[in-house]
Amino acid sequence: MARERPPFEERFERPAVMGVLNVTPDSFSDGGRFLRPGDAIDHARRLVSEGAAIVDIGAESTRPGAEPVSADEELVRVVPVLEAIGGIPVSIDTSKAAVASRAVELGAEMVNDVTALRGDPALAEVVAEHDVYLCLMHMQGEPRTMQAAPRYDDVVSEVVAFLEGRLEHAVARGIREDRICLDPGIGFGKAVEQNLELVRRLDALVALGRPVLVGFSRKSSLGRILGDPTATVGTMPASLGAAVAAFEHGASMLRVHDVLETVEALAIAAAVERNAIA
Repeated sequence: MARERPPFEERFERPAVMGVLNVTPDSFSDGGRFLRPGDAIDHARRLVSEGAAIVDIGAESTRPGAEPVSADEELVRVVPVLEAIGGIPVSIDTSKAAVASRAVELGAEMVNDVTALRGDPALAEVVAEHDVYLCLMHMQGEPRTMQAAPRYDDVVSEVVAFLEGRLEHAVARGIREDRICLDPGIGFGKAVEQNLELVRRLDALVALGRPVLVGFSRKSSLGRILGDPTATVGTMPASLGAAVAAFEHGASMLRVHDVLETVEALAIAAAVERNAIA
């Protein structure tokens, strides 16, 4: 029997921070650092101690140009970590039903799907059956090709229309709407200016009525904004600026690598917004 859960916005009070844990050899920012289960487990605990509301564990890199891996390989990488971190709130970053199903069995309470339920038709059934939270993300193309000259007539209206359609699809497949958040997919098939436009006009996505997650942390766009046209990663200060900007434009959850610093930056931004100390 699925565990009864509160709505997303009650479980993850705005602004919530999602800590990133990549158990991969090739992620763009920290590939290989946490491939060993012991290192990954220690880092997950650290992220929670620093204030992460949930830790997003991914075993397949989705950096630009990344090659896909099999469900079996994802499971080999992620299961030992999940088996050892009971009690830590976990999101599984996967588009595969088999990986999500095993992760949920081991305690994951969210599925973060960069394909928005397009990658594996069976994934919706896993989410609905276990009544877990779900993040639906926009991506133009696929990781191997998504940064090859992405084109939009109006990036905001197209991302909003896509996510509205995927939200309707998820609900039609039996997933409760109050379990779902939406992610515009910063850096997933977008040029630098398009990423900025999505944050600046984030209210259009917020208007769909679901919490919005933004992951701008360490993205190459940040380095390019600061003057390095060949940047492959952004700095922590730039990431903090992006997180605060996204929050001020309506984001509910920020997916980040530098949890402690982001939690503190957002605490100040939230105090200013509410004119009150939490």
